[in-house]
Amino acid sequence: MNPTAPNHSASGQVTFLGAGPGDPGLLTLRAVEALASADVLIADPQVLDVVRVHARAQVDTPLQASADAASIPVDVPALRDTANLVMAAARAGKRVVRAVTGDPGLDGYVAEEMLACAAEGIVFEVVPGIAAAVGVPAYAGVPLRDAHGTDVRFIDASTADERCWTEVGASDATAVVSTSLDSVAAAAGELVSAGRKPDTPLTVTVAGTTTRQRTWTATLGSIAQVLKAAKVLPSADGGQPVIAVVGERSAAAQRDRLSWFESKPLFGWRVLVPRTKEQAASLSDQLVSYGAVSHEVPTIAVEPPRTPQQMERAVKGLVTGRYEWIAFTSVNAVKAVREKFEEYGLDARAFAGIKVAAVGEQTAKALVAFGVKPDLVPSGEQSAAGLLEDWPPYDPVFDPIDRVFLPRADIATETLVAGLIELGWEVDDVTAYRTVRASPPPAETREAIKGGGFDAVLFTSSSTVRNLVGIAGKPHNVTVIACIGPATAKTAEEHGLRVDVMSPEPSVHKLAEALADFGAARRDAAIEAGDPVTRPSERRPGSRRRARS
Repeated sequence: MNPTAPNHSASGQVTFLGAGPGDPGLLTLRAVEALASADVLIADPQVLDVVRVHARAQVDTPLQASADAASIPVDVPALRDTANLVMAAARAGKRVVRAVTGDPGLDGYVAEEMLACAAEGIVFEVVPGIAAAVGVPAYAGVPLRDAHGTDVRFIDASTADERCWTEVGASDATAVVSTSLDSVAAAAGELVSAGRKPDTPLTVTVAGTTTRQRTWTATLGSIAQVLKAAKVLPSADGGQPVIAVVGERSAAAQRDRLSWFESKPLFGWRVLVPRTKEQAASLSDQLVSYGAVSHEVPTIAVEPPRTPQQMERAVKGLVTGRYEWIAFTSVNAVKAVREKFEEYGLDARAFAGIKVAAVGEQTAKALVAFGVKPDLVPSGEQSAAGLLEDWPPYDPVFDPIDRVFLPRADIATETLVAGLIELGWEVDDVTAYRTVRASPPPAETREAIKGGGFDAVLFTSSSTVRNLVGIAGKPHNVTVIACIGPATAKTAEEHGLRVDVMSPEPSVHKLAEALADFGAARRDAAIEAGDPVTRPSERRPGSRRRARS
């Protein structure tokens, strides 16, 4: 059916969308566009969380409700009633997105749904996705072809017949086998019986393209023993899907050089960041680039000042020309001023003629989002001290006004105020917001913190140490503790924590980088010793080593 053809007068439109093998970053731009305009989202359970974040908050997810009500296992490739749900929504004039794992062109159930749409004249389109059989080997460091043009054969072990096994077994093609963990050995046996040599290299990857990915290298004849020795089988999780690659391309020596994903310095680490999602956005992105899973837990909550009159006078002073500068030392300070502006019906134009300073990149980004481009951002250390290094002294010739408006937290230090006064400026030091201890996180998170479920914790200030311990308890002693500076490290040690990583600079990004260096060194040491690479949460208490980056 041509997706550009005129729509049926009483029907909606269906987009059959490939969500890829699991990594959210593998969604295509076209897929994100389609999701953003969907009225109804019908997704395979395995990829629901991947695609739902790109859909509108009001999007209807009938398949999720159906799956929850029927308690259908998540390993079912496609629910049998999806075609009826798709058709019903399209008949009602809705824009429907049908999201499937991998690529819709390789899903037999989806092909039936497409035919049903075509039979009723419902307009549909197909947005291809990265098939698991292609994406997973790429993430496992196993190229499927080489410069000599090796043939590649794709096999679904659940539907392959004797002729299929015989043809692949008699050839030297690279075979990509989609199967389940507990059926890998049987599939290997089929290939050996069909003519492949038992010493043919084989890789098996589970949870491919996600931070749960694990890959085992073996041969067709040894894979059963390798999985048993690794204590992977027998297992209650034996039914989970895997991608097995058979052929010389999957040889262990080659994969050791090409395994780019699982060799990331923090691969699979669960890292606790004691900040809100908004505050931790760029930091979390950085941790993800190192292979980690970031988990944000707010340790402080922001509330208005108890006496707002001082803040109200200062904002009015901005409008009447009382200040030469305004200095923002946090994203929360920007938010507090912005909210007060909106209360008075003001916008960014009220900053005309006023110089604006931001303590760091994140604060500067918050200002830009407000419509204000800061005039001063520290060129070096992103802190009050760094801001003072670049701040110009008051000059009565060039500065018609000698006053600075400093909106900040009630618990802020006096460093910036004292430094500005020393430079000749008058400072209106105004409490723009109060910081209070946040509510405790969910019980599951508290248990993970105290029970060693997290591999690392990033402490970005002394208050995050005190507040996290206060609302959630002390992190387990197997958890790697990373601190942004000596003062924070001292507070952590006063609370009985053992500091493993210290940032070389007071920057959250340098802190994450230092943690990555620690993880890389730990990984290299395990490999050099011939030990398996494990996460800190997988180690026994007492086996930790202390290190500072």
